[in-house]
Amino acid sequence: MARSVPFLSTIFLLLLLLLATAEMGPTMVAEARTCESKSHRFKGPCLSDTNCGSVCRTERFTGGHCRGFRRRCFCTKHC
Repeated sequence: MARSVPFLSTIFLLLLLLLATAEMGPTMVAEARTCESKSHRFKGPCLSDTNCGSVCRTERFTGGHCRGFRRRCFCTKHC
C-alpha cells in the first residue's frame, strides 16, 4: 500500500500535464519580418510618429516611425 501512493500521485501528475498541454493546442506562430525604407515624401525633421506613419501610408507602406539622431522618417511594411 505504501508504494502505490507515490505511483498513483505520479500518474495523476502526468495526466494533469497531458491535459494542460492538450488544451493549449499548436503553439507555432509565424512572425513576419518588418522591412524599413527611408520615406521619399516626408520633408523636414521627423517629430511625430503619427505624421510619419500618415505620409508612409501614402507611399503604400503599413506605417512609419521617426529614427536616428537626425530624426528621419522611416516607413515600415511586412515583407
